[in-house]
Amino acid sequence: MKTKKRGASGRFGSRYGKSISTNFAKVEKLKSEKWRCPRCLKQTVKRESAGIWSCSSCGHRFAGKAFKPS
Repeated sequence: MKTKKRGASGRFGSRYGKSISTNFAKVEKLKSEKWRCPRCLKQTVKRESAGIWSCSSCGHRFAGKAFKPS
């Protein structure tokens, strides 16, 4: 469950405090957004698992950081 203000961290309710919840929400947002492909330069790269990224346009799979492809 998510709330309007807290986003993905709303599922924790009042547990863990505000700063941890906001930091978690930032990381979740980074993890799920689309990034630019290093090969075809389109904005179609998504995260498959921790550190593995793939482009849905050209099919390029590469390793990067856990939450951002760098």
